[in-house]
Amino acid sequence: MNITIIAVGKLKEKYLKQAVEEYQKRLQPLAKTQVIEVADEKTPDGASEKEKQLVKQKEGERILSKLASNMYVIALEPKGTMITSEKMAGKVADLALHGKSKMAFVIGGSLGLDEKVANRADFLWSFSPLTFPHQLMRVMLLEQIYRSFQINRGTPYHK
Repeated sequence: MNITIIAVGKLKEKYLKQAVEEYQKRLQPLAKTQVIEVADEKTPDGASEKEKQLVKQKEGERILSKLASNMYVIALEPKGTMITSEKMAGKVADLALHGKSKMAFVIGGSLGLDEKVANRADFLWSFSPLTFPHQLMRVMLLEQIYRSFQINRGTPYHK
């Protein structure tokens, strides 16, 4: 399986970079993973709704340019569907079973995802009604992907 994570913004914090590297290392024997960072747009202080939409649109165009037509796209979206780790593991297994070996996970910028990205997604996934920093979401997402593989393998990792 090939897993691509497309994230808006550059990961700056060393401890988060280390965590991302750790989960990529754990996933290495299970799936080919890569993280693609696309540039974020600066949002002016006191930005109007129109300016915010323009920021999301520019970030969305960058995200869409990284998505291949044969990728199954899961976008992280607060208004998406909340599912358990077990259900996510089932989704990953089902996709593999049906020949969908290229998956892309999308993490938007601080303002969220452009509508075109949400429309391109095959599944909108909400981790929680809580708000998380999008840099931290990379670690959380990679952990959940790793957990999905461990559940599917029947290891004791998921207790």
